[in-house]
Amino acid sequence: MNNRLPPAFSKHLKSGAAPKPKVPAFNPQQADPLARAQADDFLLKQAYEHQQAKRLAEAQDLCLRVLARTPNHPLALYIMGTVCLGYDDEAALRYFARAVGEAPRNPYYHLSLGEAYGKLSEFSAAIKHIQYALELQPDIIAALCALGRVYTEFDKPDLALPLYEKALKINRDHPKARIGMAAALAGLGRMEEAGVYLKEAIEHRVDVAAAYYDLVQTRKFTEEPAELQSILQELDRPQLKSEAVQSLHYAAGKVLNDLKRYAEAFHHFNGAKQAAGYTFNIDQYRRFVDLTIETFTPDLFAAKASYGNPSEAPVFVVGMPRSGTTLTEQICASHPDVHGAGELSKLRRVANAIGLQSSASDFSKPMMTITEGLSKTLAEEHLSYLRERAPTAQRIIDKMPHNFELIGLASLLFPNARIIHCRRDAIDNCVSCFVLPFSSAHSYNTDLRTLGLYYREYDRLMRHWNEVFPGRIFENCYETLVEHQETQSRRLIEYLGLPWDEACLRFFDREGAVTTPSRWQVRQPIYKSSVKRWKNFEGEISPLIEALGDLADT
Repeated sequence: MNNRLPPAFSKHLKSGAAPKPKVPAFNPQQADPLARAQADDFLLKQAYEHQQAKRLAEAQDLCLRVLARTPNHPLALYIMGTVCLGYDDEAALRYFARAVGEAPRNPYYHLSLGEAYGKLSEFSAAIKHIQYALELQPDIIAALCALGRVYTEFDKPDLALPLYEKALKINRDHPKARIGMAAALAGLGRMEEAGVYLKEAIEHRVDVAAAYYDLVQTRKFTEEPAELQSILQELDRPQLKSEAVQSLHYAAGKVLNDLKRYAEAFHHFNGAKQAAGYTFNIDQYRRFVDLTIETFTPDLFAAKASYGNPSEAPVFVVGMPRSGTTLTEQICASHPDVHGAGELSKLRRVANAIGLQSSASDFSKPMMTITEGLSKTLAEEHLSYLRERAPTAQRIIDKMPHNFELIGLASLLFPNARIIHCRRDAIDNCVSCFVLPFSSAHSYNTDLRTLGLYYREYDRLMRHWNEVFPGRIFENCYETLVEHQETQSRRLIEYLGLPWDEACLRFFDREGAVTTPSRWQVRQPIYKSSVKRWKNFEGEISPLIEALGDLADT
């Protein structure tokens, strides 16, 4: 959630313990503009306070009251956007766009609109609006950092570095500038330099928990570092926020795992999950998988064979997170004719817009909206979105793992698209998920039993896709890839319809950003230590193995 509001509005809210004023009387029948403005202003002050305290429902209700009588109130629209950001990014985008339309010279509105576009992987639009915010007010540190973050995610971390440098000149201890600079350097593979910035952040008490987490990702530990005791001491501090507790537990767990102190490590991974407190409705997800299987049948695709765009440029790399999707993308993207675009949300946005969501109770209406004409329009828009990233590449990879849920939609839009399914030993895959911080969008990762049951649904859906598209989906087994790197890499490039290039064996030398949790691993040659890694935690993961059932290869 975004807690930033324009200083011109927020500065007069710091009233300490002063008594709250009474709500100005407002009678809609009188339609007195001054009375209405006073009432709106009071309600928005309250909405801001609720938003700061993360009482989002209360903040939303107050903003909606203002918008009911002043439909285009820019500040109400803006606060609504900040409430939605991180929970419903599409709604946030709409609110920020309306706010910009009402107040086009407000840099904060452009900044937040740009951030919303960034969250949705619409990087060109994000850059446009954040750059405009900086044109209006060049010294907004939040805008410099936001633009740096977008460039890092847009595979242009070299462009992020001068932005963070400028932000640090304005405020050497700004947390987003320090952590962002480290992320950009790490994205370029400059791990030691990233570590310097993170150590400085810790020394200056700047976003300490996040800095420790990022710092321990920059190297593999063979001896206990001094940082471990410091991390454990931080965990003992009173009144830590949930996010800090999670980061510190994950940091401690990562170090202890490197040191092969597995029981201690798993204790911290469990602590992180408990601090997150996510819940997941596995029954609802089963219904979503049922609906998908019932809807996307061979008969449907036979009837819609003329739909979409025949382009062979799109490549979808799918699978569970931590199944080898980043490694697969890096190998393929080392080919001169392939661009790795990272994890894109575009296909998910299309699915949400037409109603193919996990919360839906029926897919018949959404499917009726996809006419042949609409399929071609959506495909053309999607192709332009991809071409924006790599105008001349023959293949453009979207490695959003959870697109495994949307293979049906992807095939309607691009019947000739390549689909690479990354599969890994089920227990290894789930354990690798469990020991990492995932967002609330991955709340199935909250406990071992739920994670195992979710994996079974993923497996069920992938078996369906292989039945619907026999022989079309390339099954890329992680264990095969690490055991027979060259043979499997050659098969991947052949599947893409491209001539072999030796650069694909030196994927770890490839320039470009890696912003997923795998960024350290893919800077190294292939290693086999992750195969059967779950045995290190065998005493802690019985709920997972039971939930996986016959999918668990013990």
